[in-house]
Amino acid sequence: MDVELGSKKFVFLGDVMLGRGVNETFRDMPPRHVWGNTFDIIRSADFSLINLECALTYHEKEWEKTPKVFFYKADPGPAMVALKEANISCACLANNHTLDFQEDGLVDTIRYLDDAGICRVGAGMNIEEAGAPVFRDVGEVTVGLVAFTNNEPAFAATEDSPGVNYVPLYLGLGALGPIRDAIKRAKRLSDLVIVSVHWGPNMAFYPSLDFRLAAHAMVDAGADVIHGHSAHNFQGVELYRGKPIMYSTGDFIDDYAIDPIYRNDWSFIFILNLDGNSIESIDLIPVHLSYAETNLATGREFIEIAERMENLSEEFGTRIIKHKDRLNIPIVEERAVGTA
Repeated sequence: MDVELGSKKFVFLGDVMLGRGVNETFRDMPPRHVWGNTFDIIRSADFSLINLECALTYHEKEWEKTPKVFFYKADPGPAMVALKEANISCACLANNHTLDFQEDGLVDTIRYLDDAGICRVGAGMNIEEAGAPVFRDVGEVTVGLVAFTNNEPAFAATEDSPGVNYVPLYLGLGALGPIRDAIKRAKRLSDLVIVSVHWGPNMAFYPSLDFRLAAHAMVDAGADVIHGHSAHNFQGVELYRGKPIMYSTGDFIDDYAIDPIYRNDWSFIFILNLDGNSIESIDLIPVHLSYAETNLATGREFIEIAERMENLSEEFGTRIIKHKDRLNIPIVEERAVGTA
């Protein structure tokens, strides 16, 4: 699609876990408190995408089909207020917690998001719905979204049961066939294709070579943006063929214990600046996660978060420009080189 468009800001956040201790704070604080002083930045975006790392349900029965340690769910009432007040556009449900309270919990989550007009991708009532691209109009820009996870295979949707879009990346790039197909379908009907993927182990500074190859293959298939999450700490940003790959956007809201090495309480608001259909640059605004509340990083912490991102992204040859309140990654679209 070829349309003349104005400038827009697309916000990408990592894991938003509204259950457990975060859910407890909803009883004493207004739901919007979880966003801290990042609220206005997120709310003002033209489009925002999160990984929703919990079920939205009052269902009490936990997942029992396979062993599991952590179970996350939030009371739908206050959780939906938090999401709607922050103007969240879309939620990735392809992760290892959306079925923590069984299929009933996932069905509830889908219903609450649908009723609120928040698009969701990567899970559904069957594998066809879970794997299908989802479309969202942002002004005159049509966004196509595809999502999958390589975590929790027991959560996989089937032809006749709800679940997530599970893709076993350990099988190699051949497993990406359905994702490539979904990307190509999305490309035909949209101006910008985003792939949101929940992949890899917790607490890792670098994506594996397999994940890098998979990300490149998705861009080759037509993806314009890769929105990665799962590691709980952020990883570097790579530009491949002029397309941004955010391998891990870290956590954004949670009640988790802090790892002193990986610092899962450090992250960013990732803002893609669009001019028409082209991504001109990425702003990265450092944030600090407290218990059930996230705020803009300041002082020495701002410097340390920024330096870590610079170092991690340097591995990919990514150029980062420092500003007093953010980092900026300029994007130069790859163009064919002719001969004189």
